[in-house]
Amino acid sequence: MGVQFNHPWVLLLLIFVFAGAFYAYRSDFRLSGGRKKWAVALRVTIVTLLILALAGFQTFTLVKNKEVVFLLDRSASMEDTDSALAWAAKASSGKAEQDSMGMVSAGLDAVIEKNLDPLQLEASGARAEVNAAFTHLEQGLQLAGSLFGGKGNQRIIVISDGEENVGDVLSAARALKNRGIAVDVLQAPVKERRDAAVESLRIPEKLYRAESFTFEVSIRSTFSGSGELRLYEDNQEIGRKTVTLDRGENRFALQGLAREPGLHRYRAEIFMDGDEQAANNANYAFTRVTGSPKVLIVEGKQGTSSNLENALKSGLIQYSVIEPGMLPTEMAKYAGFDSIIFNNVSGEQVGGKQMELIEQAVRSYGVGFMMVGGEDSFGMGGYFKTPIEKLLPVSMELQGKREIPSLGLILVIDRSGSMEGDNIRLAKESAARTVEMLRSKDTVGVVAFDDRPWWVVEPTKLGDQKEDVIAKINSIPSAGGTNIYPAVADATDKLLEIEAQRKHIILLTDGQSAVNSGYDELLNTMKDNHMTMSTVAVGDGADTQLLESLAKGAKGRYYFVKDATTLPTIFSREAAMIARTYIVDKPFVPALVQPGDWRESLSGGLPTIYGYVATTAKSTAQTVLASPEPDPLLARWQYGSGRTVAWTSDLTGKWSRDWVNWPGYPNLFADMVKWTFPQFAASPFEVNTTVQGNEVYFEVAAAEGTAPPEELEAIVTGEDLSEVTVSLVQTSPGVYTGVTSVRDPGSFLLHLQGKHGDEMRDGGGTGTGFVIPYSPEYRIVTEDPGEKLAKLAALTGGRELNWEEPGALFDFPVQPHKSLRSWERALLIAALLLWLADIAVRRLALPWGRMAEQLAAAAMPWRRAARAATSAGAAPAEADARLARLAARKARTASFYGADAGSGDSPAPGTPAPDLARPPVGGTGGEPARPEPPRAKAAPPASPPQEEAGGAGPGAGDAPGEGTLGRLLEAKRRGKR
Repeated sequence: MGVQFNHPWVLLLLIFVFAGAFYAYRSDFRLSGGRKKWAVALRVTIVTLLILALAGFQTFTLVKNKEVVFLLDRSASMEDTDSALAWAAKASSGKAEQDSMGMVSAGLDAVIEKNLDPLQLEASGARAEVNAAFTHLEQGLQLAGSLFGGKGNQRIIVISDGEENVGDVLSAARALKNRGIAVDVLQAPVKERRDAAVESLRIPEKLYRAESFTFEVSIRSTFSGSGELRLYEDNQEIGRKTVTLDRGENRFALQGLAREPGLHRYRAEIFMDGDEQAANNANYAFTRVTGSPKVLIVEGKQGTSSNLENALKSGLIQYSVIEPGMLPTEMAKYAGFDSIIFNNVSGEQVGGKQMELIEQAVRSYGVGFMMVGGEDSFGMGGYFKTPIEKLLPVSMELQGKREIPSLGLILVIDRSGSMEGDNIRLAKESAARTVEMLRSKDTVGVVAFDDRPWWVVEPTKLGDQKEDVIAKINSIPSAGGTNIYPAVADATDKLLEIEAQRKHIILLTDGQSAVNSGYDELLNTMKDNHMTMSTVAVGDGADTQLLESLAKGAKGRYYFVKDATTLPTIFSREAAMIARTYIVDKPFVPALVQPGDWRESLSGGLPTIYGYVATTAKSTAQTVLASPEPDPLLARWQYGSGRTVAWTSDLTGKWSRDWVNWPGYPNLFADMVKWTFPQFAASPFEVNTTVQGNEVYFEVAAAEGTAPPEELEAIVTGEDLSEVTVSLVQTSPGVYTGVTSVRDPGSFLLHLQGKHGDEMRDGGGTGTGFVIPYSPEYRIVTEDPGEKLAKLAALTGGRELNWEEPGALFDFPVQPHKSLRSWERALLIAALLLWLADIAVRRLALPWGRMAEQLAAAAMPWRRAARAATSAGAAPAEADARLARLAARKARTASFYGADAGSGDSPAPGTPAPDLARPPVGGTGGEPARPEPPRAKAAPPASPPQEEAGGAGPGAGDAPGEGTLGRLLEAKRRGKR
């Protein structure tokens, strides 16, 4: 251990401190004896402590331990991370006891596997999740460097194949070098493989319908051979060609034809015998084909769209007809259509993800949408609080509408262990959405069951308790087995006690019941009391036969659900169908409200409508036609970049038979669909994208002759529907640039808008797309990855380690460094405590001597026993000694006063005799003098007293009384200071 000072020159002050202490001790001081010594010593000690604190007093020890952090590359190109972990664990066994080790894993992001501590690494130590689609060693080095706490002997061991594709590892190495941290590298072996990869696919960004164009395909291969190159348009094969590949880069050009208008995604894929890696065999490109618009018709029941198809044909509009189950799950597919029509489609037929995709396609990419009514549409289709309701100009809630019969509803929800996860979450969301649809006069109850029923919400009239009921529903946990009968029986018993015009039970389960008997009597009870029950089977594990028979016996509906995201729409539909007030089936002639540019098509008298689904127009929507209720029959509005239309009657002829036979029908409905088309002619912007690693760089150029906006934003939508807003900076007149990062490969759509969300009406709203076809981890590397690792080690003064010598990891020279400990706080605390002791010594008149003796006696009891044994014999002698001391004090006092008065050793006339019975004030801690009997006042002597042989001069002791009095007065004066 050593000692050092931050400011050693401050120690010169100690010279003045000790000089002052010597002067104080030798000079006249108001304290005497032991108290004087203690006071001076305490003062000197306090000032010395403060000077040491000011000088920065520190102690240090020399530290020779080593700190090592492993940085393990866990990207997809590292095929054998187990061997790397085993090497690190074996190397850690060679550390000394005081050495510390840590570990960081890196992919696209970096995570800490083990903090720095003396524990050894384990071969299974890498458990944290990282994104393996990219390699970002720069971030890994930054995180590893942040773990170090000391100042020397620090190293980072990088175990990687060196195929970095994000960031710059050498930039992080320079920062580590400045901190004195060396980086050793251990290159993972790169496996030689037979591999062919499609590196790029280039096509024109804009095409016209029937225009021929060229596919430019670049393929890199590590071996020679023949293969087949296939081309796809929106996953439909459009051509194939046999090609011969050489080692290295190969380029091919194929001809294509733009057939259908819209945004299309093309794919080029190579197939070769002997190719050992298929992840990099395909690449993609986007293009937009302009021409006549295209509409997607989604029909709820097959063959019910003929009237709508005839209207589109009359307007020369191209269309495709699909079932709800065929709806695409990729945004790019929706962007290829100009408008989407739902023809009497129930929400249970549409998955939750598809609804979100359609809503985003309308809002961000200008795709139109139209909903055509029927018994399975709008509120009857279960669209309450769905993304589809969000984009429509009408709401499914009938606030302020006609009288709705009171309802008693019991929700019976399976909460067994098999429902854990998304199923129970969606079941709770479904129940909550159903409660939101109910009126205050409705009664609702919720019973959850596993092996036995548990009433989450006892049947209660809603009133203003919706929020409380929903909160209880959201608290349902999942656990236990499955037994349906007790729960349904309890629900039936409770429903018998409810006073309501309509009574209904909804049962949801995903399992098999433990008991399947007794249902006949239960169903008879429901029939006798006008109750109904619908059942929902979730997944193939449910008892579908039992649930279907229960729904049929209780006059309800049976639902089999594979996609759990449709559960909320099923519950909403059930709640709507129970009331049945959504359907208005009485004839009327629609009234014109706000026809706008459709006035001409609606002139000359309108046919009769025989039924529709009741809705409520949204506040900013335009109601074109209305019923006498009044309910909107035809409404439209602008939603984000797109336009949407709601026609609440049907087009099959059941409610609109006069309309589909009306001569003006084809033109009117063609105009309705055309109104939803994107409002642009040609985009005024040319968008170029460049992909580097996980970063995408945008360059947007405004067309000549257009006034470029001051600010521009790009909305990037991924396959997971996540949106990222990228601010584009104008780097030159009409040219904007921006950059964003992605976490996973895939297809992305790009939509341009003004800085504050203003849509680009002249074409920017249509958007374009770009693709990161596969992770760069699977690209064929042409440069030597070990070269960058070697530069990393050389730049930081590190080493290139060997797989065969893990024990050499700790064979690097040690540079001892100081581990400092500051004493400033301790010195200040000690000075404060001693300062309090100094005050006590100087200011408190306590018998310090006796207290010291008592403390010593308490600490050493044998001394107290010895003192007690000799106290009896020493008592007379001690008394004589005390009397002698008192006499001496009296003599000194008398001498003092005699000298002052100038008249011998007697006090001055009229001076009162001192009260010798009072103890001296501020004395030195001795016992008080004994009182003496009063004596006659002595006459003043005529002359000074004569010296006696062996005696002192005047004032030495001839007048004991006067000497004692002087001492007492002096002690009193000191006490008053």
